[in-house]
Amino acid sequence: MDTSTDLRPIVIAGGSGFLGISLANHLARLGQPVVILSRNVPRIDGNWTHVAWDGRRPGPWSNCLEGAAGVVNLAGRTVDCIKTPAHRDEILRSRIESTRALGQAMRTLSDPPPVWVQMGTAHIYGDPAVSRCDESSAFGTGFAPMVGQAWEEEFASAKLADQRGVVLRTSFVIGKDRGVGGGALARLAMLTRWGLGGKIGSGHQGISWIHEADMNRLFLKALTDSSMSGAYIASSPNPVPQVEFMRGLREAVRMPIGLPAFRWMVQIGAPWLLNTDPELALLGRYVIPRRLLNDGFSFQFPEVNPALADLLA
Repeated sequence: MDTSTDLRPIVIAGGSGFLGISLANHLARLGQPVVILSRNVPRIDGNWTHVAWDGRRPGPWSNCLEGAAGVVNLAGRTVDCIKTPAHRDEILRSRIESTRALGQAMRTLSDPPPVWVQMGTAHIYGDPAVSRCDESSAFGTGFAPMVGQAWEEEFASAKLADQRGVVLRTSFVIGKDRGVGGGALARLAMLTRWGLGGKIGSGHQGISWIHEADMNRLFLKALTDSSMSGAYIASSPNPVPQVEFMRGLREAVRMPIGLPAFRWMVQIGAPWLLNTDPELALLGRYVIPRRLLNDGFSFQFPEVNPALADLLA
C-alpha cells in the first residue's frame, strides 16, 4: 500500500483517544483517508470519518472495513485507574471483545483489509527490576502480563488466515495534547510544574517510552511494509530509570525543583489524589525493540531529553 496514491481508508478502531487522534492526524497529513471507529464521536474535528460501534459485537459498522487498506486496533479501557475487580474485568473484556468483534466482522466481508495492526503492551514482560527485555524474553506474571497474553492470543484467533498481522507491544507513548488529552505525560508534566517531579520510590524502576512521532511512523511501517509480521516491541531503544526520566522532564518544563515521593506516599496519594494505581509509578520495565533495530528502523527521537524537549519546551 502506497499511502500517497492509495485512496482506500485506514480504519482505526478505538481511535478517539490520544493515540488514535495522533495517528489519524499523521495519516491525514499524508493524504490517507481515515475512518475512526469508536463508541463516541471524537471531541475534536479532523480530516476523518467517524463510525460508531459498541466494541463488543459485529454490527452495521462492519461495512467500514469492506475494501479498507488496513485496520489498526487500539481499543481497550485505559489502565490509568484504580484496579478494582470491576476495572480489571473491563480492562480485559474491552481488549478481548473488541478484537474478537473485528475478527468476526471481517469474516463477513468479501474484501477484508489485507493487514491488521494490533496494539499490544510491553507490560507483557512484567516488571523486572534490572533485566532488559526484547521479543525473545520470557513473559512476566501478574494481572498486566496476563492481559497482554490473552490479548495477543485473541488476536491470533481473530485474524484471518491470509491476513498479515502485526502486534506492537507498546511502551509509554509520550505526545502532545491535541484536544483529547495528552496521555500520562500530561499528568506528569503538570506534577512537575508543581515541583513534584522528583524521584518516586527507589527511582531505579525502568521507564520504556516512545515519542508519538516514532509511534506513528511505526504504525505506518506496519501497515505498508509487507515484511513486517508477528510481534514487535514498540519503544525507544534507550529506556531510562525513572529518576533520569524525571530529570529530563524538569529540564523540559524549566522547573529546577523536584521533590521526591517515598513509596508509602505514592501508595496513599495515587489512589486518593490522582485516582490511579500506585504501581504505575512504583514499578517499571526496560524493553529494547530488538526486531526493529535488526530491521534498520531509524528512530527520530531515540534519546529521552530531546524527545521531552520537543514536546514540552
